[in-house]
Amino acid sequence: MSAEASAGSDAADSAQSAVSQPAFHNTDELRNRGLLGSKYVKLNVGGSLHYTTVQTLSKEDSLLRSICNGGTEVTIDSEGWVVLDRCGRHFGLVLNFLRDGSVPLPEDHRELDEVLKEAQYYRVQGLVQHCLSAMQKQKDVFESVCRIPMITSAKEEQRMIATCRKPVVKLQNNRGNNKYSYTSNSDDNLLKNIELFDKLVLRFNGRVLFVKDVLGDEICCWSFYGEGRKIAEVCCTSIVYATEKKQTKVEFPEARIFEETLNILIYENGRGSGPGGLHLLDSRGSGSSLGQSEEEGAVGGDRRVRRIHVRRHIMHDERGHGQQTVYKD
Repeated sequence: MSAEASAGSDAADSAQSAVSQPAFHNTDELRNRGLLGSKYVKLNVGGSLHYTTVQTLSKEDSLLRSICNGGTEVTIDSEGWVVLDRCGRHFGLVLNFLRDGSVPLPEDHRELDEVLKEAQYYRVQGLVQHCLSAMQKQKDVFESVCRIPMITSAKEEQRMIATCRKPVVKLQNNRGNNKYSYTSNSDDNLLKNIELFDKLVLRFNGRVLFVKDVLGDEICCWSFYGEGRKIAEVCCTSIVYATEKKQTKVEFPEARIFEETLNILIYENGRGSGPGGLHLLDSRGSGSSLGQSEEEGAVGGDRRVRRIHVRRHIMHDERGHGQQTVYKD
C-alpha cells in the first residue's frame, strides 16, 4: 500500500515538473513572439505611449527593426506594451520620420542635439544625417551673422581694413565730440544714420565688412574702402553760424550713402582692380546730387578719394526771425 502511494507521489511530481518546464519556455518566447506574429505594436517609451505598425518600425535597418524581427530582446508588460527605457519626448518625431522619410526639426540647438542623440540610439541613420545637416546650417548662419570683432586701436583698425579682401563701409559716430549745441533735427538724423548702418549690415552681410567707430574725431561720417584704400567719404555734419551762436548740424543723406555702398561692391572679389572698375567710379563723379559738394584728394598716383560734404538749407523753424545763416565746411 505504501509502495503504491510512493509510486503515485513520484508520478505526480514528474508530471508537475513536465508542466512547469514548458511554461518557462513560453514566458521567454512571449517577449519576441508578440512582435513577430502581430501587425501592430504598442510602445511604452519612458511613460510615453505610442501605437504603430511593425511595417513602420521596419522601414530602416535600425534598432526598432531588430526589435520587431526578434534580433533584440525586449520587455513586454502584462498588458502587451513593449517597454523601452528611454525618454519619450522626441520618440514621436522618430516615428514620424520613419513614416514620412522627412520631418521638421526643432530650431533650438539644444533640442536638436537631443533629437540627434535619440536617432543615434535607435540607429535611424536617415534621421541622424538630417540632424547633422541642420546643425551645419545653423553653424554657418551663426558664423556669418554673430562674429563681431572688437577693435581697440586705430592701428588695429587700419591693419584690418588694409588686409580685408572685402569692401569695407565704416561709420564714425561720436556724438560727444562736439563743442557746440546741436540743431533741432540733428539728434533724429544721427539716429537715422545709425539705423541705416544696421539695415546695410543685414542687407549686404557676407559681401561687405562693416565697421562702426564710436571713438573717432568725426560726429557722423561714412567712409568706403576697396582693396585696402579709401574710395569715398560722406560727411554728414556741418557748422551753422548764426548771430552770437554756433551750432552743429547733422544731416541724413540716405540716398547718397546707399549709392556709395552699391558702388563699393565693384571691389568685391577683386573686381575693381582693373581699369574698367576705376573708370566706372571716376565717371560717376560728375553726376553729384544737388545740395552736396564733392572734393577729390590725391592719394598715391592717380587714385583719388571722393569726399562728399552735405550742404542743405536750414529750415525756418531752426533760426530766429531776421537772423542770417552762413554755411562753412
